[in-house]
Amino acid sequence: MTRLETRPDRQAGYADPTAEVRAELVQLWSRLGQFWGIPAGTARVYGWLLGCPRGAGSDEIMAGLTMSRGAVSMACKELRDWGLVVAVQDPGQRRVRHAVQDDLASVVRSIVETRKRREWDPILAGVREWIPRLESASSDDAAVLRERLESIEACVGMADAMARRFLDGGMLSGLGLRTLTAAARAGTRRRGKANGEATASRRKTP
Repeated sequence: MTRLETRPDRQAGYADPTAEVRAELVQLWSRLGQFWGIPAGTARVYGWLLGCPRGAGSDEIMAGLTMSRGAVSMACKELRDWGLVVAVQDPGQRRVRHAVQDDLASVVRSIVETRKRREWDPILAGVREWIPRLESASSDDAAVLRERLESIEACVGMADAMARRFLDGGMLSGLGLRTLTAAARAGTRRRGKANGEATASRRKTP
């Protein structure tokens, strides 16, 4: 049975879409990971763990994603470094479960903090070292280069200041994460209702 053939049953309530949604989520995260500087395999593991309420052990992840033990181990270590996954060991159990961080605010902060450390901090450190070294140069090339570096410092510095304020809780507390989440869900429901009404209207049109 093809995927298209399963959709009518699923809409009628006969099929559980969980497995299909989890598989598509894994594929989405694997594509998006490259934009965040996360390897595709690591992003796939995170996408798969999002569908595991209590987390999963390495063997389960290996079987679910058809990945080697080494690849799973490296992916989980990377996710722990990002602060997206925690290692959990139940009392009396030797097996370690890998579980996603449930606190959404902590997840967002971890992503921002890691990217800031890996990308913005080196840029600022570099330009702030190079600008003074160019002040003693009198050539036109040095003047243009210094001006461009100063522009980079201003732009990245502004973004860095916003990131630091966010990491300190200022922006997040002011906006209210729960309020933002509720607004996003309400918007999704409104779009879904509008799409449903538009579909129904098209069906009535002769």
